[in-house]
Amino acid sequence: MPPADNTAALAEATRRRAEQARTRAEHALAIAARIGRPTSVAGLARTAGISRSWLYTQPDLIAAIRLLQQRQPATNRTGPQPASVASMRHRLDTALARIKQLRADNAELTHRLETAHAEIRRLRIHAPTRLP
Repeated sequence: MPPADNTAALAEATRRRAEQARTRAEHALAIAARIGRPTSVAGLARTAGISRSWLYTQPDLIAAIRLLQQRQPATNRTGPQPASVASMRHRLDTALARIKQLRADNAELTHRLETAHAEIRRLRIHAPTRLP
């Protein structure tokens, strides 16, 4: 028995999903425009429950987002945030402590190397001469 041909049903389901996604995106965009809330592609996708990749395939929606962004620039970032002053201070303090420790280690190793060279020199001077 050959498998059933479900292509028409699958195509209809895909069309419905795309239509629902567009409706949700347009609704979220309208709300953002009405309340004057800054929006981004990621923010709109999250609000509408759609994927960013799908949203990027809709040039008219992307243009509307860009228009909203130009009207009212975002006051808070949705992407990675810059490091805070406290975070940078902590990283600096950690790096300075590590540098101090490495300098102490270096001084100790230098002292041990100098001692080893002195011992080698002493042994060469006081060693009995060998005859060939």
